[in-house]
Amino acid sequence: MNNPIICQIGDRGAKVRVIQRLLHVQVDGRFGLLTEEAVKDFQAAHCLTADGIVGTKTWQKLLGYVLRPSTRRITEIIVHCTATRAGIDVSVEDIRRWHIAQGWSDIGYHYVIYRDGSVHEGRNVNIAGAHCYGHNTNSIGVCYVGGLARDGKTPADTRTKAQCEGLEKLLIELRRLYPDAKIYGHRDFANKACPCFDVHKCYPEL
Repeated sequence: MNNPIICQIGDRGAKVRVIQRLLHVQVDGRFGLLTEEAVKDFQAAHCLTADGIVGTKTWQKLLGYVLRPSTRRITEIIVHCTATRAGIDVSVEDIRRWHIAQGWSDIGYHYVIYRDGSVHEGRNVNIAGAHCYGHNTNSIGVCYVGGLARDGKTPADTRTKAQCEGLEKLLIELRRLYPDAKIYGHRDFANKACPCFDVHKCYPEL
């Protein structure tokens, strides 16, 4: 069963670093007294119980969005890239148009992270995606914009700093919603470079 507690004093790791970045305090991955005080100040400013514990309501307020949990049983969270050139902005509607043109019913991914780090919903999470052959039924498809160098051919980790942070926040929230799910890159299941970075090395704590 999912524990509603996200983080509290004494905790360490990726979740703490994300919280510290969102609160604009020193990022050291350790939830100490200064971080606790910053959390309390944030909670008081947003009419939340100022207990210094980052539970569900505080975390969602920090994120700035609330994700709907899927009615499907989710066991995999699979990260992709759009395989578009570095520096080029692509929207959910662009991807939806491309996928429908290929004969799909909708965009294949459930979430897309833009170059500015913002998270956008794609396909309804209650509907299986179309993003990883043989793994769609029980997975959530996450895609960031980019993945190719400026030549439009060479695979490259083109994520902006904002995208890296946005993706990490999204993955933490998805792991909270689906505590039994594991995070993978598309290339773990296919002979592809996608998502053009090693998910397991980037997020060993998730």
